[in-house]
Amino acid sequence: MARRLPGEDGPNAMSHAHSGRNSHAVGKKRGQRIGVLVGMILALIAAAMYIGMMGQSGGDFRGDGNGNTVLAEIKPGSTLSEVGPSLVEKGVVSSNEAFQSAAATTPKAADIKPGFYKLQEKMSAQSAVEAFLNPENKVDLLKVPTGATLMDSKVVGGDTRFGIYSLVSSITCSVGDSCLSAEEIANVAATADPVSLGVPEWALEPVQKASGDPKRLEGLIEPGEYVVDPEASAEETLTQLISASAESFANTGIVDRAAAINLSPYELLTAASLVEREAPAGEFDKVARVILNRLAKPMRLEFDSTVNYGLDEQEVATTDEDRARETPWNTYAKDGLPATPIASPSIEAVTAMENPAPGNWLFFVTVDKDGTTVFNDTFEQHMADTQKAAESGVLDSNR
Repeated sequence: MARRLPGEDGPNAMSHAHSGRNSHAVGKKRGQRIGVLVGMILALIAAAMYIGMMGQSGGDFRGDGNGNTVLAEIKPGSTLSEVGPSLVEKGVVSSNEAFQSAAATTPKAADIKPGFYKLQEKMSAQSAVEAFLNPENKVDLLKVPTGATLMDSKVVGGDTRFGIYSLVSSITCSVGDSCLSAEEIANVAATADPVSLGVPEWALEPVQKASGDPKRLEGLIEPGEYVVDPEASAEETLTQLISASAESFANTGIVDRAAAINLSPYELLTAASLVEREAPAGEFDKVARVILNRLAKPMRLEFDSTVNYGLDEQEVATTDEDRARETPWNTYAKDGLPATPIASPSIEAVTAMENPAPGNWLFFVTVDKDGTTVFNDTFEQHMADTQKAAESGVLDSNR
C-alpha cells in the first residue's frame, strides 16, 4: 500500500489550503479600503486648497472685497441681474449664480439706476448687491448746465464758472488713476478729426476752419445729464457727448427749420446760444424774433453776452471799452451773428429760434429785479425803458 506523503492529501492538507486563500482576500479588501480612504483625504485636501486660494465658501467670495476698485456699469434699459456675467469677468463676484441669487433676494435691487458704480474685486455676491445700493459708490453724472461754455470763465468778484472740459475732467478723476485734465480734453477737442468726434455734417465746415482752437466745438454739446465712463479716453467721451447732442438737435428738425428762417443750421445754433444767454424764462421766442428782425434790417445785435465771451472776466453790464473791442464774437463791433455759438443752448432755446414769436420788436431790456422784460419797436421807447432799468438797479448807468 502506497504511503501518503505529509501534506499531500487528507484533512490537514485541505485545512491549510483554505486558510491561505482567506488571508489573501482579507488583505486585499483592507488595501482597497485604505486606498479609497487615502483618495478621499487627498480629494478633501485639494478642495480645501482650492477654496483657500479662491477665497470662496460654497461658490461665493467672502467679505467686502480686496480693496482693488473695479468699475461696473448698469446700462440704460438694463437691470441689475444683467450685469452679473460682467462682474464675474472683472473678478468682482465668484459666480453669476451667486450674484443672481443675492439680487433676487434683495427687494431694493430693482430700484438701482443706470450708471457706473465703484465696486471691488472678490466681493461676496451680497456685498456686491449692497455696494450697488450705496449711493456713495455711484459715479456722479456729468451735469452740463444750460448756457455752459467749454472753457472755464471768471466772473467779476473772482468766482470761476467751470466749463464742460473741467466738468468732464472731474468725472474722470473720481475713480482710479485714469484722470484726464481739462487741458488734455481741450487739446483733443482742438485737434481731433471732427467727423470722428460725431460733429454733425452741417457744422463740419466752421469746426474744421477753427482747427487748433479748443473753442471750436462750442454749442455742440447740449445741456443735460450724461452717464460718462470715467475710464474712457477724452476722444471717446467727447464723441459720446457730441453724437448724442447732434441726434437731439436733428430731432428738432434743425436743418429744415433753419432754411425756413433763412439761416444755416449752424447759424441757428449760434443764435440759439444768444437766446440762452440773453432771454429770461418764458421769453425765448420773443428774443429769437428780435435777433431775426435785427439781422433782416440789417442792424447790429449789440448783445453784452457776445462781448463777455471774449473777456477774461465777465459781468452783466459791459464797459464802453469792452464793447469797442473787435473779437470774432462781439456783436457791438461786428455785423451779424458771432463767429461761433457762445454757449451750450438748451433744446428750448433751439426750438425758440426754429419757431420765433410773431412781432416787430428790435429791442428788449429787463427793467426790474423781478425779471420783467420789455420789448420795443423804437429806440426812443427802448431808451425810456433802459432808464427804468437803471433806476431799479438792474443796470449801472455809468457803464
